[in-house]
Amino acid sequence: MTSNEIFFIILSFTLPFLMTVLGSTLIFFFNKQSKAVNSITIGLASGIMLSASIWSLLVPSLEDAKSLWGDLAFIPAVIGLAIGCVFMIALDVISAYFLKKSRENTQNNAIFSSKSAFKLFTAITIHNIPEGLSVGFAVGTAVAIASPIFTPFMFALGIALQNFPEGLATVLPMYNSLGKKKKSFFLSCLSGIVEPIFAIAGFFLASNVTFLLPWLLSFSAGTMIYVIIQELLPEIKSENNSLCGVISFVIGFILMMLLDVCI
Repeated sequence: MTSNEIFFIILSFTLPFLMTVLGSTLIFFFNKQSKAVNSITIGLASGIMLSASIWSLLVPSLEDAKSLWGDLAFIPAVIGLAIGCVFMIALDVISAYFLKKSRENTQNNAIFSSKSAFKLFTAITIHNIPEGLSVGFAVGTAVAIASPIFTPFMFALGIALQNFPEGLATVLPMYNSLGKKKKSFFLSCLSGIVEPIFAIAGFFLASNVTFLLPWLLSFSAGTMIYVIIQELLPEIKSENNSLCGVISFVIGFILMMLLDVCI
């Protein structure tokens, strides 16, 4: 490989994570949230996450499964989504005990001081794993067949552009739960660091485990949809400015849909 190809490979692996970090930094431009601002930001985050679950996860899951499953390509999507929801239900039970013990042992200085923040962090981290793998698969396949690296780089660039609003969508509800900007920023960045790690893994496993990708994508969608329904949407409804939340939800959904479909 030439030095130019190596540069684009490294950039493909790191750019999605860097855009997550960049999106997360926007939290430092938010002042103390009013009820109206809280409703708007949670609505925006919910819309972005739901749109990403559909267009970035479920639709690609169905498309990737067609080569192996044909007319039954819906099976990995349905089963994976259901397993993702069941996983988050189990996590609800486990996290309640985990967080209680953590707060007792650290005198309320635990990283996760609320169950909703823990579940959100888990769902977003899981969501980033198949994204990282898909980038690694794309780059690894291009190298294996000696095709131009620029093509998978453009794919990675598309994911990176999506990650900017996703970083914001992660850090805002995290801040709403924890009330601390620096901790929320750190956790949002930490959830994104799995992307370059799994991109490297996907690069070396490009020809061996691609059959798992539809299942991982739909599993991730299930975890995110569960968090949206259980944690974020009730927050919007509980506020006096719920209409603002609904409007921002629609805006967030459309924004993410345009990024997924048009890029």
